[in-house]
Amino acid sequence: MTGDAMKSLFPYVAETRGVVVRVSVSYLAEQSEPARGRWFWAYHIRIENEGDQTVQLLTRHWVITDARGARHSVEGEGVIGEQPMIAPGASFDYVSGCPLATPSGGMQGTYHMVGADGEAFDVAIPKFALLAPAVGA
Repeated sequence: MTGDAMKSLFPYVAETRGVVVRVSVSYLAEQSEPARGRWFWAYHIRIENEGDQTVQLLTRHWVITDARGARHSVEGEGVIGEQPMIAPGASFDYVSGCPLATPSGGMQGTYHMVGADGEAFDVAIPKFALLAPAVGA
């Protein structure tokens, strides 16, 4: 896939120590209920290992902020029930979701990883916007 195609599919990108995290996000109108104060997004994460050693994702830490400025911190082991090992040149993709009580907000965070050499480090997840389309759009 070309760099331009990757940028259009995954507009949010961060790189830490050879680990690239790409994010795309989609508003899910069919799972949202604005009249009840509930908006829902799906986000697709692609983690690429451009380094020279295998890495393992151990934990995640998210900071989710809604339009009112309310912040919610989420921490846990792995992602979608996995603690993937990502070899050099390989990637790991997953999709998850996020509800908010406002029609906009944002997410950002870190993955805590360990390299094959035993050294642990945090990998940045780029900040990305959660934006519902305008009513009537």
